[in-house]
Formats: sequence, C-alpha cells, structure tokens
Amino acid sequence: MTTTRSDRPLGQTTVGASPQRSPERHVSLREWIGVMATLLGAFMAVLDIQVTNASLNDITGALSATIDEGSWISTGYLVAEIVVIPMTGWLSQVFSVRRYLLVNATLFLLFSIACAFSVNLPMMIAFRAGQGFTGGVLIPMAFTVILTTLPPSKQPLGLAMFSLTATFAPSIGPTVGGWLTDNFGWEYIFYINIVPGLLLIAGVWYGLAPKPMQLNLLKQGDWWGILTMAIGFASFEFFADEGNRKDWFGSEEIQRAAIIAAIALPLFVFIQLTRKKPLLNLRLLWRRNFGLAIIITLALGLGLYGSTFILPLYLAQVQHYNAMQIGQTIMWAGLPQLLITPFVPKLMQRFDLRLLVAIGMTLFGISCFMNSHMTHDTGIDQLIPAQIVRALGQPLVITPLSSISTAGIEPKQIGSASALYNMSRNLGGSVGIAILGTIQSTRERFHSNRLVDAVALSNPITRDRIDQLTQFFTNSGADATTAQNQAIAQIASIVRREANVMAFNDCFFFMGCALVGSAALVLFLKKAKPTGGASGH
Repeated sequence: MTTTRSDRPLGQTTVGASPQRSPERHVSLREWIGVMATLLGAFMAVLDIQVTNASLNDITGALSATIDEGSWISTGYLVAEIVVIPMTGWLSQVFSVRRYLLVNATLFLLFSIACAFSVNLPMMIAFRAGQGFTGGVLIPMAFTVILTTLPPSKQPLGLAMFSLTATFAPSIGPTVGGWLTDNFGWEYIFYINIVPGLLLIAGVWYGLAPKPMQLNLLKQGDWWGILTMAIGFASFEFFADEGNRKDWFGSEEIQRAAIIAAIALPLFVFIQLTRKKPLLNLRLLWRRNFGLAIIITLALGLGLYGSTFILPLYLAQVQHYNAMQIGQTIMWAGLPQLLITPFVPKLMQRFDLRLLVAIGMTLFGISCFMNSHMTHDTGIDQLIPAQIVRALGQPLVITPLSSISTAGIEPKQIGSASALYNMSRNLGGSVGIAILGTIQSTRERFHSNRLVDAVALSNPITRDRIDQLTQFFTNSGADATTAQNQAIAQIASIVRREANVMAFNDCFFFMGCALVGSAALVLFLKKAKPTGGASGH
C-alpha cells in the first residue's frame, strides 16, 4: 500500500501534516462507493483465509488427499499473500491504484471460481496460491483508498470499518464455510465470492478516479530486494506453517526451508538498509510508536489467528462438533463486533488512544484466560461468555493502534509503514499458529505421561475402576479377557482425552499471557491524536 502525491485528491490534508488544516472538502457518494468497494475486497480476502478450515475434511476427501496434504490449501494462500504485501505499495504507484485494484480483483474472482473446479490437490493449491497473491493486494489497498479519499475527520470512521476485515471476517469464516459445505457442498465456499467480487469490480471502476501509470518506476525497482524478500518470506512461511506437522528439524524439507530463510531474510534486510530507494524503509522500526506497534500487532496476530485455530481443533477433537457447530461457536467472537465497531470512532475522540488499545488487548487476553480452564464437558454454552469478551476487546485495538503507530509518518513513507504493519499481523498469526501447534502436541505428551503415572495399575483406585468397567463389559456380553482389555482401553482413551484438553488449556494460557504482556507495552507509547494513519490490516 502506498500514498503518492499523484493519487491524493486535490486539497486533502496528508497524514502527519500540521494541525492547521484548510476546510475539509465534501466526500461525494461516488467516492464513498469506491471506499466501500475496496473494504468489501479486503473483507473477502481475509474471509478466504479462514473459510476453508472448517471444510478441510470434505475438500481433501473430494480431492483424494490426506489432511496433512490438504493443509497446503491454507498454507499456499498465506505464503502467496505474505509475499505480495510488501510489493503492493510500489506496484500501485507503477500501475495506479484503480488499475491495480481492478486487475487483482478480477484475477481474485477468477481464481476463486477455478478453486471450485479443482479435480486434484495440485490444482487446488495452485489456484489457492493465486487467490492469496491477488487477495493479498486487496487488503492494504483498501487502506490506501481510505487515506487518499477520506478527509482526516472521516478517517477514523473508515479505519473502524476497515478493522472489521481483520476481526469480524476471521470470526465468521468457519461459520460461513461450515454452513455452505453442510447445505450445498464445499465448492460453494468459493462460489460465494462471485457476487461480492462483481460488486467490488463495479464499485472500484465507478468510484475511484483513474490516474496515469508510472511505468518508468519499473527501472528503479528494488529487484534484488523483491527476490530475497519473496524467497525468504515464502521459506519462512513454509517453515512456520508446516514445521510442527513435519516434526520440525526432523524433516529435510523443514531444514532446507529454515536454511533458505536464514540466508535470504538477513540479505533482504541488508539490501533495504543500504539501498537508496528500498522496497521497504525498515528504519521506520526504530521510531518508538511504530516499532512498539509492530510488536503489539505481532501479538494481536497471534491472538486473532491462534484463537480461530485452537478453538476449532478443541471442538472437533474433544466435542466432535461438525463444521456448522464449530462455526456457530466461533461466530460469537464476531457478531457482537458489528454493534461495537460503529462506536469506536467516538471513543477515539473522547479517550486516550493508548487506553483503548490497552483495554482491548487486556480484554482479549482475559478471554483466552477464560478458555484456559476448559474440561471435556466444555461446549458452546460455556464458551460463549469468553467469545463475547473477545468481541468486546478486538475492536478497541486495531483502529486506535493504527492511528498511534502512524502518527508523524511522512506521506512518502506510508507505503513502507503499511506493508510492515500488514506483514507483522500475518507473521504474528503464522508464527503464533506454529508455536501453538507445538505447544499443543508437546504438552499433550507431557500431561499424558503424568496422567499415566497417576493411573498406574499399582494404584488401588485405578484397579477398582478397571474392575467396574470389566464387570460392565462382561454384563454386555463380552468374555472376561475381552472385557478387561476393553476396560483398559477405555481408561487409556480417557487419559488421552484429558491430556488433550489440558494441552488446549495451555495454548489459551500462552495466548493470554502474550496478549496481556503486549498490553503493557502501551505504557511506552507516545500520545497520538485520532486523525490519519498509515498502517493497516
């Protein structure tokens, strides 16, 4: 994402400008249509990250693939998205915001339809990567349009609407995917993009003013930076997403990915710090508000994606919920946000932005602590309160944090600021999911070993329980030997279940600590006013 002088409407005050402003111009209906269209595009792009998760069993079954292989349906999307985000600001200057958006929106729609027609896993992964590469453009470009179209007094409203793409879309993604799969078939989770996609294209074509291309910028492109960034981030994303599933460094694939990332990413950083016109200005990270906001956003990404990763796993493995039931549970973290988000701009005018961020992150963390005391009986009724607390906290974070982080950012640095902010959220989610997956598996083994020691056959309570179960199975018609084996197997099953639940609790506790800990960083932020901003989703 970027904001250039050629893209800024005449007479608009730039981000970080002097408090002395000329009278703000009226935003026309046509411009509002352009803004809303791009917000719809960002919402679609984020929704598509999560929409396949609840339906993965159905998709992999139809494509004759295993669940492990099917994980690439999500990984391919994320890898492509994180690679394209840093390039979006520069490419939007080269081709103009309107043209760049129209091309990528059209391709996103075509790739969505192609996914529904996939007949094997390689086709699906390729088309999902295409979705991610074009959908990753829609997210930061929506923020660009908000900054270049809306005057400062309207930008908090635009930011508040934009925040829904980061928080509401992941919350309802599993619900939408589960409902469509159960009622119509997995193909419809991709067909659902057709109508919004056409509205997006029409809205961008009508609502955004055309600007000339600047193809001469291609000669000045940071091509070595782009190459090392693409290779480095793609390798790191693969390492983070597939590491736990492939036993980390026990896998040659993971070893190679780690080595490539360890070489390419430092090289990318070196190029960015030494080149006169880098792809990204990494020196922005040295600025107090922006650097701290990046750390907070990493934790926010962990919470946003981690909670929608761990909770569905618990519901599927322990409660044996189907896709629709999982979606109905997750959506309680999304629906209340529709009521809360419209009030965020007013709160930003009345209260210190740092206070709002601290409260939001703390509430988010508290919701995770509430989920860290689950038992094998915990279902949707017991989970709804934590989901509502989460819904109360999330809207208070993203919009105020965007204003804080970009206070004082020069207009020519907006593209770099947005790309870094976007990547931090995605990286926080990817690395967070990898950490949570590792915690879940290692802690499950730890708790299982402890429980096995506690229920050893030398324990009189264990022997009594086995005798009771043996008698039950004998009365059900089994012979003595079979009944005893069934009793022992049931005890082992209970041990695995309880160990699994305790491991999920540990995951939520870890997320809660990360979120509350990041809330403490707000104490070190400098005060900022709720106008302007250059970060994003």
